[in-house]
Amino acid sequence: MATMIEENGPSTHGQGELSSYSSRACQNLESLLNKNMRIRMTDGRTLVGLFLCTDRDCNIILGSAQEFLKSSDSFSQGEPRVLGLAMIPGHHVVSIEVESDSLVSKQGFGSNH
Repeated sequence: MATMIEENGPSTHGQGELSSYSSRACQNLESLLNKNMRIRMTDGRTLVGLFLCTDRDCNIILGSAQEFLKSSDSFSQGEPRVLGLAMIPGHHVVSIEVESDSLVSKQGFGSNH
C-alpha cells in the first residue's frame, strides 16, 4: 500500500499560522526520511529509492535508486536500471508515492547482512 503526497500550502495565513504550518511540514518531511519512494517524472520515467533529502527548490535525493522506463507498448518494461544515488529536479516531479514497507528498519540501515 502506498501513500500519495499532496502539496497543499498555506493560502492567506498569518505569520503565527505560517510558522506552525512550516513546523508541521518539516516534521512530515522528517517522518519520510529513509522511506522507500516511487517518483514519477514528466518524461514518463519512474525512480524508486530511499528518500534521503530535499531542498527549498523541491529537488529530491534518492539513495539506492532504480529507474523504470515508461512502457511504450504491451511488452514488459524489462529490468530496472540501477542508479544508486540520484537527484530528481523538483520541476520534473509529477507524483510521489511513499511505500508503506520500507527497506530500512526503524533502527537504521538493515541489521541483517
